[in-house]
Amino acid sequence: MALPQKALTMLDNLQHAHKRPAANYQQPVWTPDFVQSMKSYNTDKIHKQRAKRLKEEVKDMICDDNADPLARLELIDDIKRLGLGHHFKEDIDRELDRILPKQAAINGGQKSSLHAIALHFRLCREYGYEVSQDVFQRFKYTDDSFSKSLQDDVKGLLSLYEASYLAFEGETLLDEAKAFTSSRLKSFKGDTDAALMEQINHALELPLHHRMLRLEARWYIETYSKKKDPNHLLLELAKLDFNIVQSRQQRELQEMSRWWDDTGLAKKLSFARNRLTECFFWVVGMVSEPQLGDCRKGLTKVAALITVIDDIYDVYGSLDELQLFTNAVERWDINSIEKLPCYMKLSFLLLYNTINEMAYDTLKKQGVNIIPYLTKAWTDMCKAFMVEAKWRCNRETPTFDGYLENGWMSVSGTVGLVHAYFLVTKNITKEAIDDLEIYHNLLKCSSMIFRLCNDLGTSKDELERGESANSISCYMLEHGVCEQFARKHIRNLIDKTWNKMNKYGAADSHFGKPFIQIAMDLARIAQCTYQHGDGHGAPDAKAKKRVLSVLIEPIKLIERPKLQNMERHKP
Repeated sequence: MALPQKALTMLDNLQHAHKRPAANYQQPVWTPDFVQSMKSYNTDKIHKQRAKRLKEEVKDMICDDNADPLARLELIDDIKRLGLGHHFKEDIDRELDRILPKQAAINGGQKSSLHAIALHFRLCREYGYEVSQDVFQRFKYTDDSFSKSLQDDVKGLLSLYEASYLAFEGETLLDEAKAFTSSRLKSFKGDTDAALMEQINHALELPLHHRMLRLEARWYIETYSKKKDPNHLLLELAKLDFNIVQSRQQRELQEMSRWWDDTGLAKKLSFARNRLTECFFWVVGMVSEPQLGDCRKGLTKVAALITVIDDIYDVYGSLDELQLFTNAVERWDINSIEKLPCYMKLSFLLLYNTINEMAYDTLKKQGVNIIPYLTKAWTDMCKAFMVEAKWRCNRETPTFDGYLENGWMSVSGTVGLVHAYFLVTKNITKEAIDDLEIYHNLLKCSSMIFRLCNDLGTSKDELERGESANSISCYMLEHGVCEQFARKHIRNLIDKTWNKMNKYGAADSHFGKPFIQIAMDLARIAQCTYQHGDGHGAPDAKAKKRVLSVLIEPIKLIERPKLQNMERHKP
């Protein structure tokens, strides 16, 4: 929806008449012209037909009864890590139902390797099957330390390390396994196989369970191609599929870029971050399934609106203005717009129209009025923004617990997840809505990880802007410790929150698997975005590289006709 020219002119006059603070955010890396200039690559009919044939061959491989259970588990793991799991959900579920009981019986004996048991455990947890941490008990001495015989089993240690990150809260054996394996893996040097060493360093930087799926698929495709004996059929399909999905997402991004440009909001609210592409990248991290394009587009609009409104509260608005805006969102009444200053009129009207349009689509398709639930999420977030604005204005540093109690809401994760539920769920239930209203622990844990990762990545810039409250500064002040110690505490808290979320994600709930996956993936994209700094507000070269690899640069393919031609002309 384009903003009225009269309103835009009024905003120009207002901004010239009154001096306002500015966050001096950098200009967008990805301009609208660049986004619109992207051309889809490797999505012609020949490539799609080739991918279709390869999928049938991979399906036969999954169902091969002659392969031993470990080889089939490794195949399923490769398929998932290569980004192909969305093609073979039913086949994988069926095979796991057949393999896992047999594998569990093997695990109870003394023959299976540490790698086999750890892989079996991880896949069980990833796909929602019950398995106890006790399967690793036989690898421990009577004094509860892990066996020294494991110390040189590099493959087994790496598999156990990755499995340990799927621990539930209170599973101390897996906590010990994480400490033991991480310490031992860090000790390996140049005498280890180069390809395996690359995997170790990758895992120690961030475990598989915490990684953004599409970014990990790109990395694993490149790593898998370096193996001594890769499955070339599987590798070719992974490359083709990555490019086909990327092309689809490029078209979605171009559509969203046109929508955002048409609103005119980014050009007029010069104090706010213009991060449409980063918002879309974030949403791809949350919703990676290719067929969920409508969900991605809806959440991109939500993310863009959150970014601007966050900057209104953080950077531009006075306390009186912010209270008016908060009241307007809570009332969700178009007449509230008259009390707002012009720049807020524009923001509120765009928010009001966008969310009502999304609610209309759901009402039309499912007969459920979701406006009360969407507006409650926005109201709760704005109220949390308001609390932080008062802290900033009063130069107040809250207690650590007080900050987190507000911070898991102010980070905006719950707003995205509430919208995601309605965008992705085909059968909305009252029980699930009730859980959304009280912000089920699954949502709280995901949002808490988002908050803590955000603080680790953005605290330096926020303190320079005069903000007095983040988890690091609150913990330092309350406990009288240095920044390094506070950051270590926050990282430990992230791990503990993951353990809680693992349990909530595996437990029976009123949410379907697609939504549970999105909630988990929100935490993953938060870890990705803030791993090396503020990849959203102040994207650096690493952040740019992530966007390039997932959304812009396709994977190069060896064209089969050219390859045959090269063979024919060999000397």
